[in-house]
Amino acid sequence: MTMSSPAPHPLFAEALTGLGLDGLDVRTFPEGTRTAADAAAAIGCALSQIVKSLVFAADGVPVLVLMDGASRVDVEAVRRELGAERVTRADAALVRETTGYAIGGVPPFGHRTRTRVLADRSLLAHDVVWAAAGTPHTVFPMPPAELIDHADAALADVREDTP
Repeated sequence: MTMSSPAPHPLFAEALTGLGLDGLDVRTFPEGTRTAADAAAAIGCALSQIVKSLVFAADGVPVLVLMDGASRVDVEAVRRELGAERVTRADAALVRETTGYAIGGVPPFGHRTRTRVLADRSLLAHDVVWAAAGTPHTVFPMPPAELIDHADAALADVREDTP
């Protein structure tokens, strides 16, 4: 069941206004879109069309990685891409402190602090992808190149190889 209101997270709504995206098609799913699988099931799209916004710490500095919902991030590839000594998954407190959002609702852009962003090239395989709009119940569709542009992300190959 989809509904068009309530509005996206206030911080995300403010970012949309700043980017001239006030008319963005933000959709609410009361059953939740906290995980990529939940989101794909609610929307009725392929798992790989979901954009996961994942925060890592590269030598202690937060970095956001945008990954398709069907794949996992290769932390070693992120480390190489950033030239970091050590990359670890951020905990919930660092995610909220860095982005302003809770895990399960982190959008690809519109964060509390400016953070380096890597987008996995796999996202470009789709005409449209879906990303969180600041809450575990809200998502929006967007062409991946446009989403990557708004996130000011660098394209990278950071997807874990599947056997």
